[in-house]
Amino acid sequence: MSVLKLLDQAPRFLFFTGKGGVGKTSVACATAIQLAESGRQVLLISTDPASNVGQVFDVIIGNQITAIPTAPGLWALEIDPQAAAQAYRDRIVGPVRGILPEAVVKAIEEQLSGACTTEIAAFDEFTALLTDSTLTAAYDHIVFDTAPTGHTLRLLQLPGAWTGFLDEGKGDASCLGPIAGLAKQREQYKTAVDVLADATRTRLILVARAQQSTLREVAHTHEELKAIGFKNQYLLINAILPQSEIGNDPLARAIHTREQAALDNIPAVLQSLARDEIQLKPFNLVGLDALRQLFVDVPLQVPFSVEAVSAFEKPVLSDLVDVIALDGHGLIMLMGKGGVGKTTLAAAIAVNLAQRGMPVHLTTSDPAAHLSETLNGSLAHLTVSRIDPHAETERYRQQVLETKGAKLDEQGRALLEEDLRSPCTEEIAVFQAFSRIIREAGKQFVVMDTAPTGHTLLLLDATGAYHREVSRQMDSSPHYLTPMMQLQDPKQTKVLLVTLAETTPVLEASNLQNDLRRAGIEPWAWIINNSIAATPVESPLLRQRAMNELREIEAVADQYAQRYAVVPLLREEPVGVNRLLELAGNPKDLS
Repeated sequence: MSVLKLLDQAPRFLFFTGKGGVGKTSVACATAIQLAESGRQVLLISTDPASNVGQVFDVIIGNQITAIPTAPGLWALEIDPQAAAQAYRDRIVGPVRGILPEAVVKAIEEQLSGACTTEIAAFDEFTALLTDSTLTAAYDHIVFDTAPTGHTLRLLQLPGAWTGFLDEGKGDASCLGPIAGLAKQREQYKTAVDVLADATRTRLILVARAQQSTLREVAHTHEELKAIGFKNQYLLINAILPQSEIGNDPLARAIHTREQAALDNIPAVLQSLARDEIQLKPFNLVGLDALRQLFVDVPLQVPFSVEAVSAFEKPVLSDLVDVIALDGHGLIMLMGKGGVGKTTLAAAIAVNLAQRGMPVHLTTSDPAAHLSETLNGSLAHLTVSRIDPHAETERYRQQVLETKGAKLDEQGRALLEEDLRSPCTEEIAVFQAFSRIIREAGKQFVVMDTAPTGHTLLLLDATGAYHREVSRQMDSSPHYLTPMMQLQDPKQTKVLLVTLAETTPVLEASNLQNDLRRAGIEPWAWIINNSIAATPVESPLLRQRAMNELREIEAVADQYAQRYAVVPLLREEPVGVNRLLELAGNPKDLS
């Protein structure tokens, strides 16, 4: 079995971090097994909201340290982030319930309902495992599946004056609220952060895929963590298609070429990191036998069923566009986690509507403007605009600092500035820019890429920020339509959730759907993007991957979506009108 660089002289704490769907859980589990089989005592801890560690080992684990019977020397613990977040909310909201007005309590609860609260509450749980030696003294290594983000760690390092700052209404709508209950444990958090920053005790492994967008995101994470002192980082690029799979398969060759191009042009800030690469496997990484093979370059030979994949009925994106087109106008919003292809699919939908002769405004905040440049002027009835997230965020930050920040003391201003560096701030700023375009949907189609989450919408609605802002922009008539009201009206807006046919992205999309429903927004359809099952392949490995996808597609069809479409993984990058039409299952030569 090959030994990864990241396991050379492994310190006691190993943290695996990366966005959903890159394989953090599988890699963390395989690492824990390898360490245990080398004679070490290992504790594997998951704080991932979409954790499937118990499923991987076929053992019920839960929030208690549990021995893995088939792997001597290995124990596991699953911290339930949702349960931790609920307990955390109860601890903060309980004392003020019945004292403060109900509207204020609801606003506080909403501020504590987002992803930041979940992450911080989980951190609240596992700091004890970093700082209380009596809990972990028996283990040589502790492997964490999902490390805290740099943003969360920065928040934990700030002064403890959160409660008064928030109670006085100085904080803006963002991620700062979840910090309000942390002051009592601040010393414990400081110790935990010190452990994370100690290279002799901790190693952070950045897990990525060989994709340009994913590697750019990892580079940002690396810089963010490095800036706060976490320099002992390793890069692990997972699921690279082996060159041996190319054969006579055009799709396999195209995937291999794209991945090698991404690796050849890896961001400069990542080039100095020690790096490991893991080949794509044809099998599901469930069970010890499969996990033992993860770090081996020769994949297992797994039988596949050509018939099952060939018989798979694939509803295509153009079927959804046919229904959308019947309305003649409206707002089409695409939502989903990073890296699932929202921008490309938004362009594909816009092109398909415009090709039917309908006026369409495609608006995107994609930093890579090549898609907008390719479409601009290339098709009648289509208007393309691009919102610069950095410019909009800086404009929003300055506006808040000049208003709320003007009367703050030095400490209060420091807290507000940190608040405005949160992930939510960019989302809010960009959506304020989008809100200026939304009103066009009464006369034409507006297709919106990179839409805000349901939590952000609820938070802004709870504080009244959007309603007041939009009301000022409207005339004095009481019959105005705010963005929130428009998003909640299925006659005005159709929300499309974008995911991949993989376990973690589907679970994350399901959580997003619940988030939106809480905001009174019912997703209209799901789009499963980059599907191997939806395109002919010859590579044995890709055929098996296609088989694996069928289970996730079936789950979407049967459990989650009212309607759905499956978009194939294409040989060529879907840039330009013809390829976008092909992506939707409606190829047409417009040249």
